[in-house]
Amino acid sequence: MNTAVGNLAFLVAGGGIAGLAAALALVRRGFSCHVLEREDEFGEVGAGIQIGPNVFRMFKVLGLTEAINATAVFPDALVMMDALSGQPVTRIPLNTDAFRLAFGFPYGVIYRPDLHAALLEACQAQTNITLETGARVVDFEDTGERVRVHLDGGRVVEGSALIGADGLWSKVREVIVGDGRPRVCGHIAYRAVLPTAQVPEELRRNTVILWAGPGTHLVHYPLHRGEIFNLVAVFHSDRYEEGWNVFGDVAELQRRFAGQRGEVHAMLDKIEAWRMWVLCDREPVKTWSKGLCVLTGDAAHPMLQYLAQGACMAIEDAVCLASKIAASRDDLPAAFAAFAAARYLRTARVQLTARFYGDVYHAAGVTAELRATLLGSRSTEQAYQGMRWLYSGTDDDGNQVL
Repeated sequence: MNTAVGNLAFLVAGGGIAGLAAALALVRRGFSCHVLEREDEFGEVGAGIQIGPNVFRMFKVLGLTEAINATAVFPDALVMMDALSGQPVTRIPLNTDAFRLAFGFPYGVIYRPDLHAALLEACQAQTNITLETGARVVDFEDTGERVRVHLDGGRVVEGSALIGADGLWSKVREVIVGDGRPRVCGHIAYRAVLPTAQVPEELRRNTVILWAGPGTHLVHYPLHRGEIFNLVAVFHSDRYEEGWNVFGDVAELQRRFAGQRGEVHAMLDKIEAWRMWVLCDREPVKTWSKGLCVLTGDAAHPMLQYLAQGACMAIEDAVCLASKIAASRDDLPAAFAAFAAARYLRTARVQLTARFYGDVYHAAGVTAELRATLLGSRSTEQAYQGMRWLYSGTDDDGNQVL
C-alpha cells in the first residue's frame, strides 16, 4: 500500500486527449502531474469527433464548457440515409428543447485539434502540470512506493504513480494486461476535411449525415464553427493488417463505393488526398491496474468509432479516476481498483455496441431492409430512450448510474 498522503505527483504517459484530460482532472483535485508525450510537440491529427451529452457533463466538471463551445458545432439531427436508394432510414433530432430535457446537455461535433487545444491550453494554465515532449516511455518499474519511468535516451523520471494514457499500442498495457496486438476488425477508414465553400450546396447542412451502404458508409458534418466539413469513408477490407495516418488509395475508395448515390460521390470526388488507417479494438478487460500503474482511455478500452465515444469515454475516465484518487489518496492501488470497477462494464458495453453498430451501418440485402424497418419505425422518444444509457449514464464523478 502507498502510504503517501502529501501532494501526490502523477506521471502520465501520453499527451493526447486521454492524457491531458487525466492531468487536468487530477490538478482540479489538487494533485500534480507530469505529462510525457512521445512526439516532439503536442498535437492531434485533424478529424472530427462527435461529443454527446455525457461528455458535456464532464466538460462542466473540468471547467471546459466555454472553450469547447467556442469552436464546436451543434447539429440539428443525426441522419442515416440508404446509400443505394437515397431513402432516409432514420432521423433523430438534436439540441431541441425535448433533447435537452431528456439529457440535460447538448450534442456537438468538434474538430479533434480544437478539442485537444482546449485541453492543452487548460493544462498550460496550471502551475502544477509539467508538459514534456520528446519523452518516449521505454520501460518503467514500480518500487511499491514510487514509479520510475525510463525514457528513450536514458533519462529516468519518478512519480507517485503512472497513468498509462498511451493509446491503442500502450506500453503500459503490455505490462498490466499483456494481451498482445490489437484486434484488427477488417475495416479501413479514410478521413479528410473540406472547406465548407467546396461542399455541394444541397449537402451543406447542419446535420450529421451517414450514408449506409453494403460494406461501406460515408459520414459528413460541419466542424470548426462551421468553416470546414469532416468526411469519413469506411469500407470492409482485408488488404491492410496495420497502418496509421498514411495516405489512402483514391482509386480503391471509388471502387468500394461504386454504384452508390450521386450525393455520396459528390462528396468523395471533392477529396484528392485522404488519410487512411486500419480500425482496431481489443477485447474488454476488467483489470486496468497493477500496483501503482493504471490505464485510461484507449490504453484501457480501445473501441471502434461506430458509437462515436472513444474520446468521450477517455474524458469520463479522467474525471472518474481523479475522484477515486481523491477518495483514497493514501491507498492508490485501492483507488485504481475502484476506478476500474466503476468504469469497466460501461466501457465494455460501448466497445461491444460499437462493433454491433458497424454491422448495422454496413448491412446489405434483407438485413438492410430489416434495419430500415426497425429504425424507421421508432419515434423520437423511443430513439432518446435507446440513447439514455449512454448519454445519461454517469454522475458528475464519472460513475456509472444506468
